[in-house]
Amino acid sequence: MENTEQKSKILIIEDETGLLNVLQAYLQQEGYAVVGKRDGQAGLDAFHRESPDLLLLDLMLPGITGEDIARQVRRQSNVPIIMLTAKGAEEEKLTGLGLGADDYLVKPVSPREVVARVKTVLRRLETSAGRVQQSIIEYDQLTIDTWAHKVYLQEQEVELTPTEYQILESLAFYPGQVFPREKLASQVFGYLWEGEPRTIDAHVKNLRRKIEPDPKNPSYIKTVFGVGYRFDLKPGGNEEE
Repeated sequence: MENTEQKSKILIIEDETGLLNVLQAYLQQEGYAVVGKRDGQAGLDAFHRESPDLLLLDLMLPGITGEDIARQVRRQSNVPIIMLTAKGAEEEKLTGLGLGADDYLVKPVSPREVVARVKTVLRRLETSAGRVQQSIIEYDQLTIDTWAHKVYLQEQEVELTPTEYQILESLAFYPGQVFPREKLASQVFGYLWEGEPRTIDAHVKNLRRKIEPDPKNPSYIKTVFGVGYRFDLKPGGNEEE
């Protein structure tokens, strides 16, 4: 087991006592430090106090809802968020992802699957470990520092979630290459793709809002109709839709 995983702190905000206890036990067995809270306000207070490395967030909470917690967290932090909820409709998933969540699990959930998703998301934060040379990708007014996992637009740092960063880096490393949604999802998430391409679309939409001068007419991340996305070698071209 990697030391980085042993030191990671997970905050779970979940009002189902049984599920909370099970998830705490499984994650602690994997070496994570785990803090569990059963209502929205206590969870939000714990987030500010504990500064966790990842947040497991139920949406249907007493007091402050999970959606409101996600909004407040995203105003000040890009800590990874995995949402846990009984809301299984696709539109509900897209709403959660639109709030900046990195992943979304529908109850009932397998504790082993939750652990796997946690490991995957945290691993994306550690991919720069062991690199000995800084690597800079520059296109027009966009700069991607792949060593520090930082992105700059017109020399101003852009705050991205881990998932948004991974999508951008994956595309930018191969400019001009078309990535089908399924391939991009597999590369970013690292687990079996479940066949919901609009999940990737939601993350791309969030990413475009942050890096594109005109998100409705993107310069960098182009949509290839019926296939997926590519990173444009010549910013400013037209969409292939």
